[in-house]
Amino acid sequence: MSPKSKKLFNIIVLGIAFMFMFTAFQTCGNVAQTVITNLNNTNFHGSGYTSMAIIYGVFSASNLISPSVVAVVGPQLSMFVSGLFYSIYIAVFIQPFTWSFYTASVFIGIAAAVLWTAQGNCLTINSDENTIGRNSGIFWALLQSSLFFGNLYIYFAWRGKTHISESDRRTVFIALTVFSLVGTFLFFLIRKPEESNTLEEEVSSTDESIVDNSSIKLYFTKEILLLSVTTAYTGLELTFFSGVYGTCIGAVNRFGTEEKSLIGLSGIFIGIGEILGGGFFGLVNKDNRFGRNPVVMLGIVVHFIAFYLIFYNIPNDAPIASFEGTDNSAYMNPSKELAILCSFLLGLGDSCFNTQLLSILGFLYSEDSAPAFAVFKFVQSICAAIAFFYSNYLLLQWQLLIMAVVGFFGTISFFTVEWEAAAFVARGSDYRSI
Repeated sequence: MSPKSKKLFNIIVLGIAFMFMFTAFQTCGNVAQTVITNLNNTNFHGSGYTSMAIIYGVFSASNLISPSVVAVVGPQLSMFVSGLFYSIYIAVFIQPFTWSFYTASVFIGIAAAVLWTAQGNCLTINSDENTIGRNSGIFWALLQSSLFFGNLYIYFAWRGKTHISESDRRTVFIALTVFSLVGTFLFFLIRKPEESNTLEEEVSSTDESIVDNSSIKLYFTKEILLLSVTTAYTGLELTFFSGVYGTCIGAVNRFGTEEKSLIGLSGIFIGIGEILGGGFFGLVNKDNRFGRNPVVMLGIVVHFIAFYLIFYNIPNDAPIASFEGTDNSAYMNPSKELAILCSFLLGLGDSCFNTQLLSILGFLYSEDSAPAFAVFKFVQSICAAIAFFYSNYLLLQWQLLIMAVVGFFGTISFFTVEWEAAAFVARGSDYRSI
């Protein structure tokens, strides 16, 4: 196998491993709050929103140390151990207790920081400036296909049900735990590249950067500060499509007996949007004549359309509705078809932003990738934690408004960095502060 073929093989294995793991985790996040509100055990007092807030809060703090962990342990073993903690978190839902639920939330937050820093490192060392766009698209399409498989199972398993029984819950989460473990062990199939940028050399470079505090300096460079606004937006909308929107759909009583299975169908169409976007933009990135800005512009337009339609279709109190759901309506009788269309638009827009952020970070910081991806995940996760926290309290209209405002400024910030990206690389990544 040629060096280029081996690198492409590594990217595909990386994507498939994440596909299995996140078939479990993203499906878990999508249904967690609905499952919890249907628990018969009165001794359980957990909240899916609060769990996710803990996960992303710990995740954000742990990104400060994750480059060091990846430097010492290596990206492959880092991803494997992190995958085990993901599996433990999902297994907690088989027989949930409040203490184990929140304890696992803390540990998976730490594991997530290490996992995503190692993923960014692995993506970068298996790419160059000509393949980073393609490889980002391939990885993103494989990763987000996880939304399709897990939620397809939820759709058929819960079809026609208005209540999730203990047997239903256990069957689903045993299956999801197995999926997560399969993905975890697939990391051992990733091979070491033979060209100059080997894993050891990249790790050595990362380790040196940590010693001389360049990873801290990176937080305060002009490029990272501008991209942080864009990244903050991806954290807010990640919370919305992965945890809040499915809960909203499941709470609308006017959808009838299909309200619970529609959660799975919503996740499927989010996944379709992610897969189509990741695959298409990976191909588009082979030709860099137009840069990344048109894709990001498409993403924000698609999201603005989705936000307006959701505001028009879904009742305002849906995110915080009780076990009984809500009988209210918005500005029209709730439409299942429109709700699922918005799921697709949310996934498509998300793929626009994330593929281009992965691409530009790999392009700007190809020589020192781990700290750059750690910063990316730090900002994204802390904003996701904030969004999961306020999702316990804010009506739908205010959540949509917050995303619209941050999304607008995040798009402008991305444009600014993209316009200067080539000049930045030509000067060298000297971590210029402003």
